[in-house]
Amino acid sequence: MTPESHSQTPDRPADDDARPGPPPGCPAHGLGPGGLARLHESDDLKKLYERLREEHGPVAPVLIHDDVPLWVVLGHAESQQLVRGPAQFTKDSRIWSALRDGLVKPDHPLMPHIAWQPMCAHIEGEQHRRWRGAIDTAVSATDFRSLRRYVNRSVQRVVNRFCEAGEADLVSGYAEHLPMAVMCHVLGMPDEYDDRMVQAARDMIRGTETAIASNAYVMEALNRLTARRRKEPQDDFTGHLVSHPAGLSDEEVSQHLRVVLIAAYEATANLLANVLRQVLIDPRFRSQLNGGQMTVPQAVEQLLWDEPPFSTIFAYYAKQDTELGGQRIRKGDGLLFAPAPANVDPRVRPDPTADMQGNRSHLAFGGGTHECPGQDIGRVIAEIGVDALLMRLPDVELSCDEEELTFTESIASRHLVSLPVHFTPRPQQEITQAPGHEAGAGAPASYDWQIGGVPRQAKAPAPAPASVGASARGAGADAAVAGAGVGGAPDDGRSPAAVPVAPPLARSEPPRGAWQRFLRWWRGY
Repeated sequence: MTPESHSQTPDRPADDDARPGPPPGCPAHGLGPGGLARLHESDDLKKLYERLREEHGPVAPVLIHDDVPLWVVLGHAESQQLVRGPAQFTKDSRIWSALRDGLVKPDHPLMPHIAWQPMCAHIEGEQHRRWRGAIDTAVSATDFRSLRRYVNRSVQRVVNRFCEAGEADLVSGYAEHLPMAVMCHVLGMPDEYDDRMVQAARDMIRGTETAIASNAYVMEALNRLTARRRKEPQDDFTGHLVSHPAGLSDEEVSQHLRVVLIAAYEATANLLANVLRQVLIDPRFRSQLNGGQMTVPQAVEQLLWDEPPFSTIFAYYAKQDTELGGQRIRKGDGLLFAPAPANVDPRVRPDPTADMQGNRSHLAFGGGTHECPGQDIGRVIAEIGVDALLMRLPDVELSCDEEELTFTESIASRHLVSLPVHFTPRPQQEITQAPGHEAGAGAPASYDWQIGGVPRQAKAPAPAPASVGASARGAGADAAVAGAGVGGAPDDGRSPAAVPVAPPLARSEPPRGAWQRFLRWWRGY
């Protein structure tokens, strides 16, 4: 899609810049030359993508910052063709017409995403195979049982920070911390995980004025790690990159570590927050999990369909004149790979609210030669992050109305700002202990969460209305016996309004059943 592909607006009067633009909500709002939609000015990208699908079909012309033209691929089949057609499309932005023609300035807001860099995400052919082969080898060497153990222990560490308070923000206090703690461990630098590293990663992704300084902070840590592994090889992700037969230089190792760290962190933080949000706002979704109709891994896959961590991925470029989705694509045109609209393509998903259990054909992790290499690591973090948190805090509830939850939205992603919750305050736990809940003061009578854990306790029956004499004492005694069975107090002769049943204590010894022993082993305990 060259600049000439779109008609330009006629010359405007000299004072036209002073005229107020169309207000938000107006059909003309966010439109640029040729009547094309400006993605970066949209108030609701989901609605915009559906309008573009109606007007243009599965591939639509759009504009990004500075009115740079691109195609956005909205169709599921067309997206597959884009990522699986290396003869037609490439990730190498050096062939992009808009860049060669000077339309994309050095200070363009999206330049950090689209500028060519010496890494596997921006190159094809033999060099891509060399770099990607090293990353794939490092990923394949991951011990997933040990990883599950570390995720569980990281959950314990992070939840211990707020479990006694009875309230938390599960975005800033949990979803943004757990993935960073785990990824620092995976790369081989667990000591680098702290609040500063989390803040630097968030700052880089948001593209703020301090993003360059934050990038320097992260790179300093990765450079130290690379140099350390040269001197002291270890069996971790960085160690495998350094020792790979491809012979990556220190700079190549550090740059690829940055891509792996930041991409995996952002994707997993978004995924974890989205799954927890769905559990908290949708009683049907939560009951399916609790009732066994849906497993936690299936819940994660459902959210990869509904809320992919990245709405769009920058970018692919046409290596030759071709056709895609009924549109004529010229050599050098840029195309946005867009998992969010492609996942709700009516041709593959007529009902966007339908459950997609067991279906992994979503595009959340891309596809083809550039498919996300660390997606299984991200899944483990998200799955255990949800299950273990709800085992620690089974009565967690949202502290605001669903409508009050807000998102920051960019072309690349839709990020939940906060997820305030409350729960029964609970004591800290040893990190080596399997996540679970313990009885505490004011513990609720029953819990909604039991996936992989202790069976749900039935509520104690309400006592019969007290009359006089023995009947009242009998009702109180029955209730006290029911409570005493799980650690309640003996009957004191009074008839309480209701007697709560405390949850069973978290077990310190391994479960005895073969299936339970297997689950405990699989989770790393």
